[in-house]
Amino acid sequence: MAMASRASRSTKLPPEVNRMLYIKNLPYKITTDEMYDIFGKFGAVRQIRVGNTPDTRGTAFVVYEDIFDAKAACEHLSGFNVSNRYLVVLYYQATKAWKRMDTEKAREKLENIKEKYGIGGDIEKEKEKMGLITPRRNN
Repeated sequence: MAMASRASRSTKLPPEVNRMLYIKNLPYKITTDEMYDIFGKFGAVRQIRVGNTPDTRGTAFVVYEDIFDAKAACEHLSGFNVSNRYLVVLYYQATKAWKRMDTEKAREKLENIKEKYGIGGDIEKEKEKMGLITPRRNN
């Protein structure tokens, strides 16, 4: 058993694997102690953060001490039933989290700033006015 454990730790991990897991579809009333009971079975847990605002309820972050413990938890707990809810366990990826920013709100904010400062919307027309490009001719 010890040999199998060492062999699995020497294999190369995929790039998305890390020590931080993002958990979705949690019961709203789950406690941190219950989370430690569930996720602590796979290794030493450094930190658990359970969402408590209306936007983050039902989600949590679990940080393990060891990346292999996080990998085992992700493999075994994805689809695990807790209070008639099936957990979705993913590796946290900061780059994807930033990309998920609400683009509609950002676009609306940009339009408000454009309107406030009187900036036009069509970049090509603005460049033509400034003489940076020649106007296109339709054939």
